[in-house]
Amino acid sequence: MSQKRSYKQYPPEFKEEAVALVTEQGYSVPEAAKSLGIATNLLYRWKEKQEQSASESRPAETELEELKRLRQEVKTLRMEKEILKKAFRFLRERNEVKFHFIDLHRQSYPVRLLCQVMSVGKSAFYAWKARPAKVITAEELHLYRRAKALFKASRNSLGSRELVKKLNEEGVRVTRHRVRMVMQQLGLKVTQRMAYRVTTKRKHSDRVADNLLNQQFNPVGMNQVWAGDVTYLKTGEGWMYLAIVMDLYSRRIVGWAIDKRMTTSLISRAMIKAYNLRQPPKGLVFHSDRGSQYTSKAFATLLKGYDIRASMGDVGACWDNAVVERFFGSLKHDWLFKVHQPTRTHMKEDVAAYMKYYNLDRLHSTNGDLSPVEYEKLAN
Repeated sequence: MSQKRSYKQYPPEFKEEAVALVTEQGYSVPEAAKSLGIATNLLYRWKEKQEQSASESRPAETELEELKRLRQEVKTLRMEKEILKKAFRFLRERNEVKFHFIDLHRQSYPVRLLCQVMSVGKSAFYAWKARPAKVITAEELHLYRRAKALFKASRNSLGSRELVKKLNEEGVRVTRHRVRMVMQQLGLKVTQRMAYRVTTKRKHSDRVADNLLNQQFNPVGMNQVWAGDVTYLKTGEGWMYLAIVMDLYSRRIVGWAIDKRMTTSLISRAMIKAYNLRQPPKGLVFHSDRGSQYTSKAFATLLKGYDIRASMGDVGACWDNAVVERFFGSLKHDWLFKVHQPTRTHMKEDVAAYMKYYNLDRLHSTNGDLSPVEYEKLAN
């Protein structure tokens, strides 16, 4: 009986090493077969099989080109998306603004792609880049610095009209149109916040004075008509209450008091301070709303002792004390609401800072009459 012939089995690693002698180390097939002690035709078969397997797993040239193109396209789309996120607010701006954006990001993205996304020509960008920079004169530089400083001092509340007046007062002759352009170039935007409004009601037993003012807010001289009111100010420690007395001729604050309680004593202190500062003649009119503090007997007695005539607005007439309301709006919108007010002490100091700014620095539409010396008396 004939015995079945057996063949020697070689592991895959041995086959790979044998073929590598030919493909990588420069051996001929017979030389490699002889050195390994195997048949030459066997090594030929291993080599042929490995080459066939490699050719099947290798993508075609056209597939490689397509893959390369798709990868580049994905990369471009990602960059366009990033550019659009950063440049969205510039898309409607004039070309010079877009050119500045392109120049700022040219180290991160190709200029060609930036110009394409921003819808400007590449040649136009390089032409803009080649132009000499605009020379700023000393006068322009001074205008920029003063405009920025005055705007910052007002806590971002000065509009173009008020800023023109302030600059003209300093001797900087400039038109409102020019100031608008400067504010746009420097990014000076007026910011405001909404205020809260709380009112008080009088006791029905208290006396109400007649409306002597009747919305006539422009007396012909100082110390003829004063107006007052109380407003609520919120802090991190709770509420504070501010009472003021304003001379309607100059729109200056001639008396004020602030406390954590809203009492008749609060408005009385503001009036006493105003009276001691101005020493007004007899017959002065003091106008207010019909809040319980102003209709109280104690405050009526104080006014009578000073020979001051009381005047009170009508019920539901929101314009009867419009000038004082406008002042409170400026105080809150332009000043207090723009910083955090953590404590009552901080609020009191900030109110005092605004009173100084309002009386001495902020321009008014009527006659100014409060000197720095008078302000120091008022502050104390």
